[in-house]
Amino acid sequence: MRAVIALLLLAPLAACDRQTGPAPQANVTDAAKPTEPEPAGTLDISQRGKVPPSEKFTGPDGKPTSIAAFAGKPVLVNLWATWCGPCVKELPSLDRLAVRAGDRLQVLVVNQDDTKQAVDPVPGWWAAHPLPHLALYRDAPNALGFAFASGMLPTTVLYDANGKEVWRIVGGMDWDGPRANTLLAEFVS
Repeated sequence: MRAVIALLLLAPLAACDRQTGPAPQANVTDAAKPTEPEPAGTLDISQRGKVPPSEKFTGPDGKPTSIAAFAGKPVLVNLWATWCGPCVKELPSLDRLAVRAGDRLQVLVVNQDDTKQAVDPVPGWWAAHPLPHLALYRDAPNALGFAFASGMLPTTVLYDANGKEVWRIVGGMDWDGPRANTLLAEFVS
């Protein structure tokens, strides 16, 4: 009898290390599933009215250019790099933005990758990721990046037709999303 009592007393203890699985979830429709939040960089208006930096960068033709060369039309300057996940993620939406904006806004994507590497990653990356409405601008010494002084990629700055800064976004952005559409309402239909 003592053996039966001991067995009954020890039986619950033997199951202590067994874990119960999570409770089953109720069926969730696709519409109710959580979606990935829209990337939302930080909006900065502290430089509003400032002229663009004069630092040169390389155009798609291999010749030096500057933001001032685009005066007379609003220009959105995006600094990015191939190694920057948020940069790479937002480039397709910048390409679509270039289409929606048409002639009302010039979208410049200026690469910040260092060309002192043994193999320059940018040409291969650019060829493998079609962005037909964007041209590849390069700033290998990162002079423009240092002049913007945001300390982060991606950084995107909007200049008005008079060459004055309107705002900048530091961090990734969904340029198809409602926040971007609000910020660019006068340029995008």
